[in-house]
Amino acid sequence: MQDKPVGIEHYEKRFGLVAIKKEFITEEDLINALSIQVREDVEFGTHRQVGEILLDLDIMNANQIEEVVKETIDCRSG
Repeated sequence: MQDKPVGIEHYEKRFGLVAIKKEFITEEDLINALSIQVREDVEFGTHRQVGEILLDLDIMNANQIEEVVKETIDCRSG
């Protein structure tokens, strides 16, 4: 299995929390996306970002994902 970049777990947790705070997703949406992520990790050895999964499920759009990513980056650097 491929190693994840350092800090990716922190990013994914923050991404979900920020997306919920902004009311782009529900807690159930995040749990579903994380379940899909883990299942794909185990079955296929791939690791998709939570935002990518939520985009593919039509739960979030690209603009919302960009907004959440920007906020997670601002939180890490600030």
